[in-house]
Amino acid sequence: MSELSTLARPYAEAVFKLALESGKLDHWSEMLEFLSLAMQDKELAWAAVNPNVSKEDLLRLILDVGKGYLDKEGQNFVKLLVENDKITLIDQIRELYEQFRAEHEGLLDVEVRTAYALSKENEKKLSAALEKKFGKKVRFHVIKDNSLIGGVQIKAGDKVIDGSVRGQLERLAKRLFS
Repeated sequence: MSELSTLARPYAEAVFKLALESGKLDHWSEMLEFLSLAMQDKELAWAAVNPNVSKEDLLRLILDVGKGYLDKEGQNFVKLLVENDKITLIDQIRELYEQFRAEHEGLLDVEVRTAYALSKENEKKLSAALEKKFGKKVRFHVIKDNSLIGGVQIKAGDKVIDGSVRGQLERLAKRLFS
């Protein structure tokens, strides 16, 4: 786990508990996604790390941008992050929150890298096989990656299944030259 994830974890856990207790899992996902996207703006990101920008000005700027997107709890969360100089961790907080949510809902996020687009039929077959293997409902994120040459690379949590041509060639080269 990276240092940033370690710093973000308590905030993500607190937000997840709050969302779970209030029954607002979807709403918090949307607010965290909005904040993550907002902090990708160059000027806002610059203001967050610029020592010449006061916390009050940064907070006002983020809350102005967030009007209509952040409820009272979301605004309070932003205030907490700005006050503790942690607003730059919003991406990691969002990622951890989504991991906690997926775990709670019995979902497994799976990243599938493929050189070619998967057909709907192949996606269904792969999904069924992975659900059987991991015992959880699978949520796919398919990424087209031409460098794989062919086949697929699957990441599910901390497990990696490399069925790509590139991976097979690398393993063959390692066996031949070691």
